[in-house]
Amino acid sequence: MLMPKQTVQETEDQQFKRIATKRIQTVLGSLHNLGNCSNKRTFSYSNDDVSKIFDTIESEVKRIKALFSTAAKSTV
Repeated sequence: MLMPKQTVQETEDQQFKRIATKRIQTVLGSLHNLGNCSNKRTFSYSNDDVSKIFDTIESEVKRIKALFSTAAKSTV
């Protein structure tokens, strides 16, 4: 006879850490892959192209960081 599977209830903090960790790993993997595009033997790009890439990334990081800052203020 099979016993019912017991589920362990995850706290919101544990859930955040589990999901955030996976998403951070995905972001870091994507950045690593982007770094592979820096090979001048394989790709052709200008300094302006590189600036646009990093301006976009930095802008998005600032936007997401502000979301966390706003969320922290609303819970206090």
